[in-house]
Amino acid sequence: MYVCICKGITDTTIREAVLDGASSFREVRDQLGVSSECGQCACEARRVVKETLKDLSVTDQGIFYAA
Repeated sequence: MYVCICKGITDTTIREAVLDGASSFREVRDQLGVSSECGQCACEARRVVKETLKDLSVTDQGIFYAA
């Protein structure tokens, strides 16, 4: 689904940015330009970032790393 119409950014693009290492909405905004034009997408973009970070946290809890 398109989150930022101004920049043509989808929820998948935002999720990929988080999976590639962005750890906050600010980092996603700086990397993709989401919410840098009209700002109408900020709430939804933040929600997608937060949800993806939460999903990563849950996934990481099930992984054991060798010391």
